[in-house]
Amino acid sequence: MENKNHMTGTINAIENNINHNIQGAIFDVDGTLLDSMSVWEDIGERYLISLGIMAKDGLGDALHTMSLEQGAVYLKEEYRLEKTVPQIVKEVLKIVSDFYRFEAPLKPGVKETLEWMSKQQIRMVVATSGNKELVEAALDRNGILKYFEWIYTCTEVGAGKDEPEIYLKAAETLQAEPENIVAFEDAFHAAETAKKAGFRVIGVYDVSNEENISRMREVCDCYYDRMDEVIKYDQVASINVV
Repeated sequence: MENKNHMTGTINAIENNINHNIQGAIFDVDGTLLDSMSVWEDIGERYLISLGIMAKDGLGDALHTMSLEQGAVYLKEEYRLEKTVPQIVKEVLKIVSDFYRFEAPLKPGVKETLEWMSKQQIRMVVATSGNKELVEAALDRNGILKYFEWIYTCTEVGAGKDEPEIYLKAAETLQAEPENIVAFEDAFHAAETAKKAGFRVIGVYDVSNEENISRMREVCDCYYDRMDEVIKYDQVASINVV
């Protein structure tokens, strides 16, 4: 079994790669700032439970590759629900909304990392594929919204994280070049996109991306079990922030 310490670079490597010139940071939300991937993985089961129905084994796997609408059709047919597809979609989204507004917790070490960066006067923004209103609500409830100058969403930008637009837009707000910005990501496709666009990438472990650990270790400048490992070493404090 692979060692749970997924750090791929030393702090010296971070310093060398970033050229002692960190001017800004971009943070993903689901799986990076928030421990929120579980709601998407078991949303079908959560929904059925709300209806008093026991989910069959393998429901999560069945829904994994489906869009929200496709999943609603599947649930309606598989469980013979006497609801319209739009009604199922609306009720599922209400469950997701409530999770972000009232439940979604921070990943370990997030608040400590953001506070440290704030003290170093590193400017920070969010780049997420999620819903802006729900992300704002979750970050505010967890006391970290104040650290971010802006929240960019893939919907607003018009492109997913398989394209660099959201990172480049964030860089405009941070008023820095990509090589002087660190992007925190938990998903391989997003980390790869940011890296190819010239950003420095710090990977953060999330159980939902367990199968991509090796690929993350290859593409990221550094990869950690928890976010605050990046600031737990004395050498980090010596990074020259401009």
